[in-house]
Amino acid sequence: MTFVRVSLGHGAMNRIENAFAKAKSEGRSAFVSYVCAGDPDRETSLDVCRTLIASGVDVLELGVPFSDPLADGLTNQLAAQRALESGTTREDVFDLVRAIRKENDTVPVVLYTYYNLMFSGGLDAYIAEAKEAGVDGLLVLDLPPEEAEDYMMACEKVGMKTVFLLAPTTPVERVAYIAGFTTGFIYYVSRTGVTGVRDDLADDLKEMVDMIKSNSDKPLVVGFGIHSREQVKAVSDLADGVVVGSAIVNTIKDNLGNRDAILERMGVLVRDLVEGTKTG
Repeated sequence: MTFVRVSLGHGAMNRIENAFAKAKSEGRSAFVSYVCAGDPDRETSLDVCRTLIASGVDVLELGVPFSDPLADGLTNQLAAQRALESGTTREDVFDLVRAIRKENDTVPVVLYTYYNLMFSGGLDAYIAEAKEAGVDGLLVLDLPPEEAEDYMMACEKVGMKTVFLLAPTTPVERVAYIAGFTTGFIYYVSRTGVTGVRDDLADDLKEMVDMIKSNSDKPLVVGFGIHSREQVKAVSDLADGVVVGSAIVNTIKDNLGNRDAILERMGVLVRDLVEGTKTG
């Protein structure tokens, strides 16, 4: 199946494109932060997002809490569990984005989610409400492009950007195919397995990034396991963006019950990591 995109002339600001362009103009890679919406609770979650934005993140990736997050390692599974146990609902996730948008109209918000969460309540309705709330892009962990025609059409209707994953096991002939479905950016999972902090980067990272870039003109971000300024620097010298998730989520886990400590330590960590995005 080949999906043919037809531009519908959406005039809304393309925050994702602007974020990558701004980072490039400043001689750095874009910094993409991941946290789970509603972790550790709905009230603190907004303060967490404020802290991330104030600390210099370029793209805010929000996990939608799910009871069966198959692609996530223990750190992010527990974050989703905390969010669900605090009562976070689908509408709370959208309300969180709306609250962010009242204060910031430039930082892109990408939802990291699973297909069932969209499909169960109506695919078109979910994507339309996400867009209305201020979401810029969707990363659907368990949706292969071969099954994405309805999803792509629903996103195109409202101008929602799409993010697709590539893995170390993705063959070269498939890279261009997946890139054809991507309207936001490509997320390269630099290691096989689930999310989580890793001590070193993949040995073939440069080779894979070069191969992907030769087959796609979409912005390319690299994630999974990155947690130090040195790792951020190494990735930033290769890719258009770097994703940090588990290391940020751990500042919540390690300081549960102490909101001020969560925000302070998260800010310190993220400001340090953002410094590593400077290229050259």
